[in-house]
Amino acid sequence: MQVDYIIVGLGLAGLALAEGLKVNQKSFIVFEDCSQNSSLVAGGMYNPVVLKRFTPVWNAEEQLKVAIPFYQQIEKQFGQDYLVDLDIYRSFKSVEEQNNWYEASDRPFLNRYMTTPILPNQNKNVNAPFGFGKLTHTGRLKTKALITAYKAYLTSKGQLKNCKLYYDQINIKDNIEYHGISAKNIVFCEGFGLQQNPFFKYLPLREAKGELLTIHAPHLKIDFLLKSSVFIMPIGNDHYRVGATFNWKDKTNIPTIEARQELVEKLNKVIHCEYRIVDHVAGIRPTVIDRRPMVGKHPLYRGVYVLNGLGTRGVMIAPLMAQNLIDFIENKVPLSYELDIKRFEDKCFNQ
Repeated sequence: MQVDYIIVGLGLAGLALAEGLKVNQKSFIVFEDCSQNSSLVAGGMYNPVVLKRFTPVWNAEEQLKVAIPFYQQIEKQFGQDYLVDLDIYRSFKSVEEQNNWYEASDRPFLNRYMTTPILPNQNKNVNAPFGFGKLTHTGRLKTKALITAYKAYLTSKGQLKNCKLYYDQINIKDNIEYHGISAKNIVFCEGFGLQQNPFFKYLPLREAKGELLTIHAPHLKIDFLLKSSVFIMPIGNDHYRVGATFNWKDKTNIPTIEARQELVEKLNKVIHCEYRIVDHVAGIRPTVIDRRPMVGKHPLYRGVYVLNGLGTRGVMIAPLMAQNLIDFIENKVPLSYELDIKRFEDKCFNQ
């Protein structure tokens, strides 16, 4: 079999790359062993404002210009709705935070999303004595539903192999040769699994384990994402997703009692109604020390590329990063220094 690309991994990064290649009429095969699940358990929000400091997310405007049409096109293709419009209500802890909100909401770009005046809390089941700041034009992506549907689509086209790819069996000659497949390029979109990859293990990828609860709270009745010490996101039928924790030491995808207790303690300070925990999941977010994605070509091996390190904002950033990588490979469009793994090249040669 001859293809233009082998893609390793089908989270949001791999999906965005596969769809981009399809649009550009490039052939590909995807290897997915389901060992990484951060995209499947992610909250899936897209929001261009850093809610801790009320500042713009890095490169948010460009990301959203690509991301929203990208997902809308897949919705049209599959005849399904994966994007959900969802306002965000940021709960304030003090009058000082209220004042910071007012100041930030006057700034260009932020004023498209941050509304005024401050909204008083009118829900007796929510603890928010200083009220809320409301963000509009935000929402969530049904990441699990999208990835599941895309896997089925690729399977129907014979473009998905549900198995592990073994690095030591890759043969790099004029092309990339692997188990009877000959490809011009191979792109690793493996999430935190990249740390086991001999081609790119020099890259400073950090794992941040995150855990989420799903609760059933029939009396809560909120139709927005509430951001306080935890986020509470409605997902339908009086069910809400609650998260998220950060753990830099645990490298497993196994939910823990400690994280459950942490989320419950924080949740109990935010809401006052009864609820029942119906699910608890965990995943590992691939993050980078400088908080920028890792995109680009291996400094030594021809045709070997990486698309990784999307962190907590994969929904927003994945389509643009995939587009940038395709333009880099196919059209020789340079990658910006902030993205390009060349910024870590010294680590490769100093291993």
